[in-house]
Amino acid sequence: MLRIVLFLVLIALAGAGAAWIADQPGNVVLTWGGWRASPSIPVFVLCLGIFAILVVFLWSVLTAVWRTPGRVRRRRHDKRHARGRHAITHGLLAIGHGDTALARRHADAARRHTPNDPLALLLQAQSAQLDGNRDEAQRAFRAMAEREDTRLLGLRGLFIEAQRADDAVGAVMIAEEAIKLSPASTWASHAVLGFRCARGDWSGALAILDSNLSAGLIDKQAYRRQRGVLLTARALELETMDRDVARESVMEAVKLAPTLVPAAVLAAKFESEAHQVRRAMKLVEAAWLANPHPDLADAYAHVKLGDAARQRLQRVETLAAKTPADRAGHVEGQLAIARAAIDASEFARAREVLAPYVNDPTQRVALLMAELERAEHGDSGRARAWTLRAVRARHDPAWTADGYVSDRWRPVSPVTGRLDAFQWQTPVASLPSDKGTTIESSAFEEAMLAAPPPKRVTAANEAPAEPVVMAPAPTQTPNQTPVAAPAPAAQDNAPPVAKDEPAVAPADPVKPAPEAAESSPVAETPVFRTRADLGKPAQVPIQAVIPIVRAPDDPGIDDDGPSDEFTEQIGTPKAQAGGWRGFWSRWGA
Repeated sequence: MLRIVLFLVLIALAGAGAAWIADQPGNVVLTWGGWRASPSIPVFVLCLGIFAILVVFLWSVLTAVWRTPGRVRRRRHDKRHARGRHAITHGLLAIGHGDTALARRHADAARRHTPNDPLALLLQAQSAQLDGNRDEAQRAFRAMAEREDTRLLGLRGLFIEAQRADDAVGAVMIAEEAIKLSPASTWASHAVLGFRCARGDWSGALAILDSNLSAGLIDKQAYRRQRGVLLTARALELETMDRDVARESVMEAVKLAPTLVPAAVLAAKFESEAHQVRRAMKLVEAAWLANPHPDLADAYAHVKLGDAARQRLQRVETLAAKTPADRAGHVEGQLAIARAAIDASEFARAREVLAPYVNDPTQRVALLMAELERAEHGDSGRARAWTLRAVRARHDPAWTADGYVSDRWRPVSPVTGRLDAFQWQTPVASLPSDKGTTIESSAFEEAMLAAPPPKRVTAANEAPAEPVVMAPAPTQTPNQTPVAAPAPAAQDNAPPVAKDEPAVAPADPVKPAPEAAESSPVAETPVFRTRADLGKPAQVPIQAVIPIVRAPDDPGIDDDGPSDEFTEQIGTPKAQAGGWRGFWSRWGA
């Protein structure tokens, strides 16, 4: 509406001006050499307007002719740019759905039409990565790293290629260069932090952590936790070399992360040595309520140096009572009580707390039961049966990070380099017990567990029991019953028992055959099947070397407890670490 009004006003002004000029009397005299003209004022104004229009028209024509080559060049450039953008767009889409040939064709078209476009370089690098051509990908990323606008992106690509080539030194150098360009780069700070932790450069790792906080990469709570982890790692390393620095570091760590188990254990140890028993107990209790752990229970039991075993038992019972019964850590409390009760020779108390877990025991429960049978009754048979059951028992919780199982806590994951990655959890879940696939306890174990404990000879008029020597028998698996009948057909990995030879035969108690140990197949190493063998392959296989029948010269499981060979085999297995293989193999975890 306003435009219409303005247009009408302009028309009115133009008409009024034309009428005013038409009413003006007089002439305009023009003289040029011998030529003379004297038009009226309206005619002169009209001719002047026509001349101005002709000048503007001629100027426009000349300008258009002058600018035509530039316009042609720009139009061709725009067409090439449009074709390049089209090739880049469809090339990235081809990379997204994995079409290597189409991505390569579009990358070539983009490089031909838009050679200086950063997205064309990115498409070329990604298509080369998809095609498996690492040399071309490195050339493309190196060209991006030489440009100001794509330098950080090029360094990121070179870092990934160095990782794939297991070049840890090159990857870290590229990450450090990226941190100089952009301190807020998450991937670069993560890589440098993991590298410095792997080298044990805790001061450098703490500096990177402070830089991450200043750049806003982590919040205050995560910063406190990660700083506590790094300080704990430094304290554990300096515990035997510089105890003053270790104590200072772990005391700061336990303030920043009071629920961190290694920090609480080491801080309680230092406080106990300084005779600050109440402080040590409070530190352990705070960590126990958040994450019950065997190390915490052991530190709580030995918080007072020189206490008797019964006093340690009472202290552990006090700690276990602080854990709610519905928490998963209630099991850790009961196992800690059982451990302390066995040390204090309170065998009835140990059996009481282990009773709810003996039907489906874990490895620790089975080993505690074996130790209990041996310590209370001196029953090597039952101890051996529980030791055999520990082989196939469920795994206990362990320090686990990214599928990697460690026998100790570590500040970073050796797989991904992630800080504070290790958690106390069960590494391998138990398989469901389907009918026909569950491995039941062998008859040998059931017989050993069901048999009453042997009576000790105390009176002089009682004669000792006659010794029974086990004759050589074919190799048996734990699911085979030692009888004369053939072995069940369900055992695939067990050789059949000879039909004409009894599986177990008593020998002469007076003249034991010395060649029994030499000819007995017990000397061979039987490999037992686990639950994981019945379904999918186990994530971490368990190997055990345990003889079923002990010959006189057999150095396997003696009456004093499991052998060192068994202890090493029954320990927590470690999963194979992937990724960063060269990185951690050079610098350690």
